[in-house]
Amino acid sequence: MTLARTIRTAVADLLPEHTGVEEDIPAPKLLVTLDMPGKVADFLRSADLEPAERAALDEGATVRRGQGYTLRVTAIPAAHRQLLDRCQPLDGGQGVPAVPAQRKARREYENRVSTLAPIGP
Repeated sequence: MTLARTIRTAVADLLPEHTGVEEDIPAPKLLVTLDMPGKVADFLRSADLEPAERAALDEGATVRRGQGYTLRVTAIPAAHRQLLDRCQPLDGGQGVPAVPAQRKARREYENRVSTLAPIGP
């Protein structure tokens, strides 16, 4: 018997009311890792982001790609969707000129985000 199993058994014997599955605990949120084009990451770094979104960008791993880079971002799917929404100006409109490379980078990230499970009801 392993030490961890011995401890769990001892705790179960001493505190039977604290064993079993807690039904009030929410399920852990699934983290997803997606590659974000560097042009999108650069735009988002200069944007006004929520603390969770900023943390996801800051914790991302930079992967060099030829002349540019990709930021490997790990976050819950909802955070990826929020980041995608925030980089909408890269498509142009709203008085902002569209730069083809930025528009393409945003579309690439959008394609990656669209592969995630759809949002529930």
